[in-house]
Amino acid sequence: MNQHAIFHEPDSNYCYPFNKRGMTLRLRVSTFDTFDFIKVKYGEKYTFHLKQEEIEMQLQYQDDLYSYYEVHIQLEDVRFVYVFLLGYENQVYYYSEDGVTNEYDFTTAYYNCFQYPFINEVDIPKMIPWMQSAVFYEIFVDRFYRADEKKDISYINMAWKDIPKPKSFAGGDLRGILHKLDYLQNLGINVLYLTPIFSSISNHKYDIDDYFKIDPQFGDGQTFKELVVQAHKKGIRVVLDAVFNHTSNLISQFKDVVEHGSNSRYYHWFMIHGETVDLEKGNYETFSNCFYHPKLNTSNPEVQAFLIEVGKYYIQEYDIDGWRLDVADELSHDFWRIFRKEIKSLKEDCLLVGENWHNSFPFLRGDQFDSIMNYSFTKAVLDYLAYQKMDAKKVAHRLNAILMRNNDIVNNMMLNLLDSHDTNRFYTETSKDIDKLLCALAIQFIFKGVPGLYYGIEVPTEGGYDPDNRRCMDWDKVEEQGAYFKILQKLINLRKTEKILAAGKIKITACHHLLTIERYIEEEHTSIFLYVNAHSENVYYENEITPLLSHRFENNLFLKNSFLIEKVKK
Repeated sequence: MNQHAIFHEPDSNYCYPFNKRGMTLRLRVSTFDTFDFIKVKYGEKYTFHLKQEEIEMQLQYQDDLYSYYEVHIQLEDVRFVYVFLLGYENQVYYYSEDGVTNEYDFTTAYYNCFQYPFINEVDIPKMIPWMQSAVFYEIFVDRFYRADEKKDISYINMAWKDIPKPKSFAGGDLRGILHKLDYLQNLGINVLYLTPIFSSISNHKYDIDDYFKIDPQFGDGQTFKELVVQAHKKGIRVVLDAVFNHTSNLISQFKDVVEHGSNSRYYHWFMIHGETVDLEKGNYETFSNCFYHPKLNTSNPEVQAFLIEVGKYYIQEYDIDGWRLDVADELSHDFWRIFRKEIKSLKEDCLLVGENWHNSFPFLRGDQFDSIMNYSFTKAVLDYLAYQKMDAKKVAHRLNAILMRNNDIVNNMMLNLLDSHDTNRFYTETSKDIDKLLCALAIQFIFKGVPGLYYGIEVPTEGGYDPDNRRCMDWDKVEEQGAYFKILQKLINLRKTEKILAAGKIKITACHHLLTIERYIEEEHTSIFLYVNAHSENVYYENEITPLLSHRFENNLFLKNSFLIEKVKK
């Protein structure tokens, strides 16, 4: 037995309450060890030395190195303590805070058992109800659609079908999105995520000079309010992009510091190295290496209050449904804890999703973000389908490992994307292989979490590195709506109508070059299976099958870059 591989941690993604009397436990062991059984001995904190209950854990996930066992326990008394029993090569071992031992003395368990002392309701991870059937659609506003005929268009410097340059302006606006709400509803979208709409000199608006002003290139407050109202009438929610890590160097507060140096009342809003600002040398903290993006000091209570005011203003004034939090992992945990409490007190189901590209468990413990943009998922699917660095077994292991980073409630809200305004288009990364793109979309919609589409993927749109990935929406191609478009629509419909995809458990395996993702609800004895063949050869499937949806599956033969989704009653 590889004892070094065995791991458990209370009050973490390995031990968390899922309701007022329910606990989920996970135990990690070596994937190369075969156990006769793994059980949990558990009980009430103050009587555990006298009485224990026992329940068996099930192997739920595997990756390259580890197997993860899991169990869900309903408790009568929520003062919860426990140890693990490991059956290995006909011997029984115990695993507690003392590690793996041959024996365990329950009469002194209060010294070394694992414990979750009490389930406090405020600590129970909370699922935002509307996220269970959400399908996101990210819009880079300048490139989606132009419909405002009254605005000043002198800033537009590119034709709609030109390849954009860093400082290109195409003229897309909020009224354009309003004009296309019927189209988005028909596609099946029910959440819009808009890149920043606030006053800024750039086309992307990630350098904001006035947080309380909607950029005139996009419209005004009245237009935005109309957009939100009409979107809500169609069952579509609206999420805005919060750029709180940094501002434009043209924002009034920074300009005041440039003028008055350390005598400015805003001097401590930023992180200046010296008594005055040197714009040429950039003697202040910035986003990346951009001197025109001074970084805000979010440890400063005045800055915190200002940004919280911004966050609350767009909920109170426009009734938005969430914030996507730009460069979220560079802001203090302290700020995000305060921000969350203030926002949730105003609108409990307001979504907070961080732009974090890596394992973000410290931000996802229920006191800061609801979820993140799941770029780890993006990379796994790219490695499998676009770059062919992984076979079915390896991508199954990778996806399982990603799920083990967080609890199930968070996993159900993770924003799983194939591409965004910050990445190359997935379609381009596959060398414009429509079959690979469809396989990727199938994985995205069956995997645990919330699918996030980047505008134009329904065409599909190509694009390399920024700004090429921000091309204008090709509305001429949308009119065609061929087989690819219809498969995407069906995937979206499955996500919104199948309860299993919203709340079901997941099992990811691989066999005979087929990646298999099963979503299931045990009590209903029903599963939805996704099979994907990205192998260089065709794969024959022996079992009789009735697909809900398939692509390149013929006569029980999975052709290269094919998928099939079926629903099975057990």
